[in-house]
Amino acid sequence: MLAIADLTEMDDGPRTKSGTERMCAVTRQVQPIDELIRFVLSPAGEVIADLKRKLPGRGLWVSLSRATVDEAVRRGVFARSFKKPVQVSPALAADTETMLVRGVAEALAMAGKARQVVSGYAKTEAALEAGEAVALIHASDGANDGIRKLDAKLAALSRENPEKAVNLPVVRALTTDELDLALGRSNVVHAALLAGPASKTFLARCQTLDRFRQPAGNGTGAKNGRTTDA
Repeated sequence: MLAIADLTEMDDGPRTKSGTERMCAVTRQVQPIDELIRFVLSPAGEVIADLKRKLPGRGLWVSLSRATVDEAVRRGVFARSFKKPVQVSPALAADTETMLVRGVAEALAMAGKARQVVSGYAKTEAALEAGEAVALIHASDGANDGIRKLDAKLAALSRENPEKAVNLPVVRALTTDELDLALGRSNVVHAALLAGPASKTFLARCQTLDRFRQPAGNGTGAKNGRTTDA
């Protein structure tokens, strides 16, 4: 049986079973835990993000949004909810985003080790033409010319095969330096993600990062056939 949440913004420990919900301490809206971030206190009383929802102790839940985390810091939500003096960095939202980016890069590195990524313009184009790609990856700081050409190739393939439309996510979650580090190569601007379990993890983490970065009130998440600038 699935765990049923008590619908409070606090908990007595991590609960990760599917179907569990929590209340955002800022918006007071009840949401699935995949749409929230759990924060806990370190032994020194510092507020830290528990992205994997595995750290011990009571957790405070905040919507998966940089703007909402910033608001929680401004409004002193953490001290009131934990009911004790806490140390909250003014850069908590930025630090949380850095952790999310690191998780995306780590997932891409695992996909690379599993041979579920090819990089470089020519190999990426070939993977698209062969129908092997499950996502197209561009460096967020990549030159527009190459990006435009590969995006046009993707659109052309869809037009050529309307009955089997090429409708892949286009991900721009990492910079060139971050792609280089993740894939152990230099000057990676374009890559194609191939099918496999590690690729699914990478795309899921990209979607989480994308949701976190979206302005309040906007739809979030990487979707097929659409570009995500996560």
